[in-house]
Amino acid sequence: MGIILGIDIGCSTTKVVGLRQDGSTLGMLRTKGEDQLTSLFGAMGSFIASNQLSLHDIDRICLTGQGATFVEGDIYGIPTTQVDEFNAVGKGALALAGRETALVVSMGTGTSFLYVNHGRVKHICGSGIGGGTLGGLCRRLVGMERFGQIKRLAADGDLKNVDLMVGDISRNSTDTLSAELTAANFGNVAEDASSADLAAGVVNLVLQAIGTMTVLATKTCPAKEVILTGSVTTLDQTRPNFETFERFYGIRYIIPENATFATAYGAALHALEK
Repeated sequence: MGIILGIDIGCSTTKVVGLRQDGSTLGMLRTKGEDQLTSLFGAMGSFIASNQLSLHDIDRICLTGQGATFVEGDIYGIPTTQVDEFNAVGKGALALAGRETALVVSMGTGTSFLYVNHGRVKHICGSGIGGGTLGGLCRRLVGMERFGQIKRLAADGDLKNVDLMVGDISRNSTDTLSAELTAANFGNVAEDASSADLAAGVVNLVLQAIGTMTVLATKTCPAKEVILTGSVTTLDQTRPNFETFERFYGIRYIIPENATFATAYGAALHALEK
């Protein structure tokens, strides 16, 4: 069948994208493992089984992500190459969004900011704030660290019980400073704040920190569109948060379909072009 696999081996999850020779997508899959190698082989096995394939159907594999550094040589005798994560997510994000130029924000365990212009990728900066921050803080505050659990819990939270809002401290508002904006994350934690409220506060803190950094990153490159990728894009609060940044700063944010798989998709495209 000549299937090409792009595999993104991250710190906590492994994502697989399968492409046919004509570039069409066969399938996408994500798994979680105890370590990178276990996650890699578990993800491959699950993808092959769920798509009723055999190893002989796989033409080549392209690995990316931090976990790819633990893999040497070919996998099961299948020609295996590697592409660095920045190039993979840059290529994948533009392809998923149907763009040729953009600022690409990869929100994984941490967050990276890339200016991608017609296939050329420039790493602008990175931040330690990301999904890892979300999991770590929620583990200490609400006893949860799994992304799905946090997502469901935070959806029921009320930020008014956690954050200090501009409207709490000022009667005046400006074009870039309205009453509903956050003045201080966790600056107004109520005595009876629930676990859902605290989880919502952590999500808001992470998203607003990343949003602020995207505004600054666009000042260093010509891009006026920002493509958001990574698992953090699936949070219910992500789109509303970035719509606020869009409204105040005139930046267009794009969350493409399958944004979680942008890096794996880029790796598969890299292999397809070879």
